[in-house]
Order: sequence, then structure tokens, then C-alpha cells
Amino acid sequence: MTELETSIGMLIDVFRRYSGREGSGQTLTKGELKELLEKELPGFLQSGKDTDTVNKLLGDLDANGDAEVDFKEFMVFVAALTFACHTYFTQA
Repeated sequence: MTELETSIGMLIDVFRRYSGREGSGQTLTKGELKELLEKELPGFLQSGKDTDTVNKLLGDLDANGDAEVDFKEFMVFVAALTFACHTYFTQA
């Protein structure tokens, strides 16, 4: 597989690893999203107890208003974060 194909598979695997522990296997609950952020993006939260950031992020990502993040909403987050990192590193 190419690097891009491997990366796509890894994104799918990360989502699946955290979704379904509390609710549907197709979505991330607030708790699942918090755990994913703490383990996969540890520098993203100021502390493990940064509930305000998780609440705001969930509200911003939850396009359909179901209080969960589905894979499409998760990918919007990943794309936005990737774009922000690209912008930061190309300006440095």
C-alpha cells in the first residue's frame, strides 16, 4: 500500500478503536471523543480534565445535532487540524 492508503486506513482504525464503547459503533460520544483526544492527540488538550475544550469541540463538530460525532464529522475535524498544521509549518 502507498503511504496515503496506509494513512487513510489508520484514520479509519483510530475512529473504530474509540467508537462504540459507550454507544453506537458508528459514532463517538463525548466520553469517547475525550479519550481519543487524550490518547491520540495528547498535546491538543491543556490537561486531561479540559472538559470545556471537549464540550466546545463536540458542539462545533456535531453538525447534525445528535450529541455525538460520526465519521464524517470526525474527518472534518482531522482535515481542519491537518490544514492548520500545514499552514503553521509552511509559515515557519
